[in-house]
Amino acid sequence: MGIPVFHVRVRYPLVQLMPIVHQRARAAIRAALFHFLGSLLAAAMAAALVLWVWFPHPYDLLSGGRQLFLIVVGVDVVCGPLLTLVLFNPQKSRRELIADMSLVVLMQLAALAYGLHTTHEARPLFLVHEVDRFRVITLGDYGGADVGEAIALLDAPLRPHWLKGPATVGIRDPRDAQERQTVMLESVLGGRDYSQRPEFYVPYDAAYQAKALARAKPLRAFIARYPATAGDAAGLLNGYGVTADDVLFLPVLHRQDWVAVLDRSAGILGFLPGDGFEVRERKLRIDASG
Repeated sequence: MGIPVFHVRVRYPLVQLMPIVHQRARAAIRAALFHFLGSLLAAAMAAALVLWVWFPHPYDLLSGGRQLFLIVVGVDVVCGPLLTLVLFNPQKSRRELIADMSLVVLMQLAALAYGLHTTHEARPLFLVHEVDRFRVITLGDYGGADVGEAIALLDAPLRPHWLKGPATVGIRDPRDAQERQTVMLESVLGGRDYSQRPEFYVPYDAAYQAKALARAKPLRAFIARYPATAGDAAGLLNGYGVTADDVLFLPVLHRQDWVAVLDRSAGILGFLPGDGFEVRERKLRIDASG
């Protein structure tokens, strides 16, 4: 009894298969490259909106906007072309290719839209002067309170707009003892302080800026504590034709420690990294010991 022989029909002999694989790889790489360039263009437009409008420097660092944006867009830019590289096959019908690529692009656009929405929700809305500091306020800083009506009642230049960066505002004094006591009690119990209450916001104008000047300190003291900022400070001040002896600073609070550089009328010239409170406390210790 003979040994049965099985015949396997090979559609493509190995010699013929290799050119087909190479052809498919070249086409997929070319399609993925075009997809990558398109994704890069979309990411650049999103970057202009996020880093120039929503998170202008230094808010990209103060509020974490740069890291959040890079994570979202980086994943989006890489994953879309990779999916194209895997799915694209010139041997598929035109209908199949359109369906595959449309699905990839729709997924990518949905991810980008979600990322932009998340970044928009985290963007700084206000830079609020509060006694002896500035505080960056985002939507999350309102603790879930419904502040929409209070913000809508602000003057138009103070209201947030999706094509505007954060508005600089001051805080009015409480109207009476009852209002002061209410805010104080809520803030002590973990509630919102004045800077988290839009109904207290007022324009940061010439009439208000004397309050900021009253607590501002010489920038020279800050540079002495953080000598690494001397170059950045000189570059900033040269643009205004002033020196470090002519300007002041106040701390800025959010996720990182920075200071706002102020002219003699309390106008904000720019920002420098460093803990302004530490500088002031150190100066107080030196003055006390002297």
